[in-house]
Amino acid sequence: MATIKDVAKESGLAVATVSRILNNRGYISEESRQKVSDAMKKLHYQPNEVARSLSKQTNYTIGLIVPHIRHPYFAMLISEIESAASEKGYRILLFNSKSNTAMQTKYVEKCKSNRVAGIILCSATVTEDNLSGIGVPVIAIERFFTTATASVECDNYTGGKLAAEHLAACGCRRALIIGGGSNTKMPADDRTTGFIETCAKSGMSCIEIKTTFDEYNAGDYHERINSLLDQNMASPENIDCVFASSDLIAAQYIQDASERGIRIPQDIKVVGFDDTIIASLMCPSITTIHQPIREIAEKSVELLISAAADEKVPARVTLPVRLVVRKSTAV
Repeated sequence: MATIKDVAKESGLAVATVSRILNNRGYISEESRQKVSDAMKKLHYQPNEVARSLSKQTNYTIGLIVPHIRHPYFAMLISEIESAASEKGYRILLFNSKSNTAMQTKYVEKCKSNRVAGIILCSATVTEDNLSGIGVPVIAIERFFTTATASVECDNYTGGKLAAEHLAACGCRRALIIGGGSNTKMPADDRTTGFIETCAKSGMSCIEIKTTFDEYNAGDYHERINSLLDQNMASPENIDCVFASSDLIAAQYIQDASERGIRIPQDIKVVGFDDTIIASLMCPSITTIHQPIREIAEKSVELLISAAADEKVPARVTLPVRLVVRKSTAV
């Protein structure tokens, strides 16, 4: 069975250098990493995970807590985080809390008992107290905790701004915003702020509808949308465009409106947010704000590993968004 000394000899590097590469410690050139990777494949070498864990009193596992695995955004994010972690020699321990506060508290404790290297948290209901004295890096996605090590989010305000500018350029003047869904102040709330402020500058009127946490938790907005349609608040009589804070809301609006004979985009134009797979699969396909989900995942894993190595990391990272134009706003 091959040893680390065999890998060092095959790659032409020192044993200490190979060890640093296997443990993701310090700066290592990509050339050296590739030499070690090639040598490991040739020799069929597998690092001793138990020994690595004992030496650092931790293991190469990242705890990942999400509120839902069925939501298109979280499904995509989980996949990208797993890929990013795997690239760095880590695996993920996934917890689906279903937005249950008690379960999320339990899962934080589970992460601690499993001696994870750190936690990536995608939740609106975990409290600051849950994270106090946790002892490992915590990276929050789309939420800012003062007790977290760092947070990663997209430029939500600019996303709302881009949506409003696009709809104004399409000739829209009467907008409906469907968003919200959390009882806690979230970075995603800036989507609405950016949209409303830009509409005001463009001379567009706005009707804002806030969804409930229960609707968000169920991922079902049909009852709310149909109620708005019954009142003509979401119909061509009162609006000419819809900005939804997620592709899921946008897709359900298109479904319900189309069943009532409302034509998208001829009667009402629709813009979503996230750019998940649902946006391209809908008919018509949904114009949306592209969240850099892969980059968010990679940055979260990068910050966690750096923080676990006692390196200084920024408290907050904001990544850019862009508009993706599809058929739901075609002129």
